[in-house]
Amino acid sequence: MKVTALSGGVGGARMLRGLAALEDVELTAIVNTGDDETIYGLRVSPDIDTVIYTLADKQGPQGWGLADDSHRVIEALEKFPLETWFRIGDGDLATNLFRTARLQAGWTLSQVTTAQAAVFGVKATVLPVSDEPIRTEVHLEDEGWLSFQTYFVDRQHRGRVDDVRFSGAWAATPAPGVLAALREADLVVIGPSNPPLSVWPMLAVDGIADAVADARSVVGVSPLIGGRAIKGPADKVMEGLGLPPGTAGVLQAYDGLLHELIVDSADADDAEGDWGEVRVRALPTRISEVEAATALANQIVQFR
Repeated sequence: MKVTALSGGVGGARMLRGLAALEDVELTAIVNTGDDETIYGLRVSPDIDTVIYTLADKQGPQGWGLADDSHRVIEALEKFPLETWFRIGDGDLATNLFRTARLQAGWTLSQVTTAQAAVFGVKATVLPVSDEPIRTEVHLEDEGWLSFQTYFVDRQHRGRVDDVRFSGAWAATPAPGVLAALREADLVVIGPSNPPLSVWPMLAVDGIADAVADARSVVGVSPLIGGRAIKGPADKVMEGLGLPPGTAGVLQAYDGLLHELIVDSADADDAEGDWGEVRVRALPTRISEVEAATALANQIVQFR
């Protein structure tokens, strides 16, 4: 069974881990690159790294970074007149050094990602949504436009987001293999990622939204439980952008794309509502543990 998943953030990576654990599933992960940034002169791809580290069971305790990583380089950098709010562990630094060196040597981001996945022993196919740069930016009501990493990491996602944009997406093309993975998939899964900040940047790339809309079966997993995000600002960002609260907001964020939406068991009442052509099912969606992620994935692949 061919499963293609759109992934961003920790929630998306954890959903991938569950899908990867299933037998007879050929998994392709299409990963958000709107969070990519140049930090300390290095090209950082946080969502790609989170996906690969998680699939390799090497992720840090918060779901990002590497487990048991040291921070000697950052601690040394702190002695210099340099902003160090973006903390990179030493092992993680090696990944970013490799990526930067290969990109400077003329490799594409797809080629770098394939090599990185091989180093970590990841069997799933991991693809950046595009080899060309995309930059997610948010507009804060009181401050104007900020880069994603400034808003999310430096500002700890404080402030009301009232607009988003994806610079470069209009000119970007899907990375090699991305459209084919969507078109050939028996099932497309949109993980429990932040819809505006993690999934919309991918849908903004030419051809991606159309390919998802044309897919045989598309299942989304809500990132909200009781109308709130387990972690991160998804609910607040959606509210600031004028989306309805809870399940209605997730459905509107993915309007015209989903055949089925999975909500948490705590929101079982939503499954009884009339959501038009989209079927809403209630299942346990807390997937911080691999067993829970695998159980949810096993339920999802039944719908195709």
